[in-house]
Amino acid sequence: MAADPTPNPHATAEQVEAAFLDPKLANVLYHDWEAGSYDEKWSISYDERCIDYATGRFKAVAGDKEWPYETAMELGSGTGFFLLNLMQGGVIKKGSVTDLSPGMVEVALRNAKSLGLDVDGRVADAERIPYEDNSFDLVIGHAVLHHIPDIPAAFREIQRVLKPGGRFVFAGEPTKIGDRYARKLGQATWWLTTNVTKLGALSSWRRPQEELDESSRAAALEAVVDIHTFDPAELETQARAAGMVEVRAVTEEFAAALFGWPVRTFEAAVPREKLGFGWGMFAFKTWQRLSWLDERVLRKVLPRELFYNVLISGRKPN
Repeated sequence: MAADPTPNPHATAEQVEAAFLDPKLANVLYHDWEAGSYDEKWSISYDERCIDYATGRFKAVAGDKEWPYETAMELGSGTGFFLLNLMQGGVIKKGSVTDLSPGMVEVALRNAKSLGLDVDGRVADAERIPYEDNSFDLVIGHAVLHHIPDIPAAFREIQRVLKPGGRFVFAGEPTKIGDRYARKLGQATWWLTTNVTKLGALSSWRRPQEELDESSRAAALEAVVDIHTFDPAELETQARAAGMVEVRAVTEEFAAALFGWPVRTFEAAVPREKLGFGWGMFAFKTWQRLSWLDERVLRKVLPRELFYNVLISGRKPN
């Protein structure tokens, strides 16, 4: 079997130009580029905070009656955030990470090793998963479906590699309406922050221009790798069409998203050393409180299509 490709964090201008016409190449280049700093960029950790977050997302759509699952594969694992934190939370015993980006697989395996977790990994295309039929008790993913060009093909592959009765769980996917307001908020915050910090009194809050330029280039490529947004009912229909049963989609984050996206964008636009522990706790605690509001109050009165994130789960028939 051929060795997996090696990471390429320094794409040429020609490769980047070609990536604008090839979403899969764009995903490889963008995520190889981001792999080394991805956990820091998205405040990913492998401690109680993110263990609680990951297990909470899983429980919200799949429940917790079947824990632990013996074998699980994460599709589009990135640095391993979802799988590794679910393993630490007792949801999964043995895991496999897969991603189209060699750089992400490399970092995910390094993270797993540092945590002492039983994990292997492969570079993998979600539309042609390199595992045998009936291989896993569970297939999971977080913020991955919106990167995959052919969602129906991916669901068919997920169904194929699941054991009979096996479950799939995907979380962190953008809804059509949620993505619209999140992008507008992010764009407005970026424009305001990068312009206000041009003023002399606030110039120390401005990131170096070369870093801002790099962020802008990354954002341009990000527009290529983010292929889909989802209507919850349509996503359920696609999963059922692939042969899945007991399919259920739920949504979350409305008030939390209205707060979270400007905060994330502001953090990306200013020097990290300006934002200390106090800021981090303020942002996290506020997001937690607004998430509580979303779950306990707003979810009961607002249509599910208004929320930012969609989560979906189902089973392969026995």
